[in-house]
This record gives sequence, structure tokens and C-alpha cells, in this order.
Amino acid sequence: MNPAAEASLEVRPPLQRRSREAWSRVLDAGVALLEDGGHDAFTIAAVCQRAGVAPRALYARVETKEALFLAVYEHGIARLRAGQEVFAGDARWSGLRPADLVRAAVAETVGISLRHERFLRAVVLISAAHPEVRRRGSRYSQELGEGFARVVLRERDAIRHDDPQTAVRSCFGMVFATSVIRIAYGPGFATPSPVDDDAFVADLGETAVRYLLADATD
Repeated sequence: MNPAAEASLEVRPPLQRRSREAWSRVLDAGVALLEDGGHDAFTIAAVCQRAGVAPRALYARVETKEALFLAVYEHGIARLRAGQEVFAGDARWSGLRPADLVRAAVAETVGISLRHERFLRAVVLISAAHPEVRRRGSRYSQELGEGFARVVLRERDAIRHDDPQTAVRSCFGMVFATSVIRIAYGPGFATPSPVDDDAFVADLGETAVRYLLADATD
């Protein structure tokens, strides 16, 4: 992206408490609109109405609808990033057998997506026609993959592949892509008999265990 285009997407941060509160309402309203109606429902008028602010308050922060949309996108993604913190600590993972650790890592990965599926559905569907959303989404998915790999590679000695790191990253790619397809198009898109979320997560966990571990019966 060229410097002029980047400048047009900048957000002028609010300084006063009242302005910060109004901007927070705008971002929350934008996420809610995407969740309820997708990208087509995202208009300046709809955001202002839902947030209870005048358009001038919005244009004090951004110059264009595109800048607003990307600010709302980052606001929504920040909620997903908060869920990734589980991969940074040790408490969730200590004492687990290798198979249970892999299942738990899959469950946490998919759980982040499922908890925010309405927002993700909107941004995934628009990403095919929106290069900047696709670029930012790729960056987010890579961050999530790093967290997944960091946890699963705690048991690298139990991984049956010659290159455990590559195997774990491939496993994450499968888990992430399968989850995204389900979220974007619904549980009945790829299979004639859709399963509920709990069964979906369990099946993905078992698939990951059988792919990664030397003793998949653990």
C-alpha cells in the first residue's frame, strides 16, 4: 500500500473522555452491524444511528468509510486476539499427556473462531474481494498459528514426523481452514450430515492427534 493510501486510512485518536466514549460506541456498533448483516449492512448512516452519534463525530476520527471499516475490523480482531492469550501461558497446558494437549490446543483454536463466528463470517466473505482485509486476516491467522505451534511443540518428542515443526504448522493449517469454511458457509457446506460444534471440535482434535502423534491411542 502506498503512503497516500495508508494516510487515508489513519484514525485520529480521541483525546477527551467524551470523545473516547463516542468512538468506542462507533466501533462496537460497526462490529454489531457486520455480525447482523455482513459488509452490505455496513454504512456510515447505519453506524451513526446504531452508535447514537452524529456523522461529524465520526469524521473527526476518520476520513472515509474504508478507514472506518478497517478500524472496526481491527476492533473486532482485537477481541479474537484476547483469546489467544491462552497460548502464551503454562497453566492451561501443564500436566497434559501429548494426545490431550493436542486435543486441547485444537479446542482452544477452534473455540476462538466459534465464539466470534458472526463477525468472522462477515470478514471472511468480504476478504476475497478486499485485499487489505485478506492481508490483515493472513497476519492474524499466522499469529494464531504461532501460538498453536508453541503449545503443541512442547511435546515435539512425541510427534512422529521427521520435521515436527512443519508437521505442526500443517496441522494448524488444516484445523484453521476447516474452521473457516464452517464459519463462512455453515456446518452443512462440506458434509451431507452436519454435526454440532462440540462434535466438530472433537473430530478435529482426533484428526490432529492421529496425524501428529506416534501413539495415537494415548
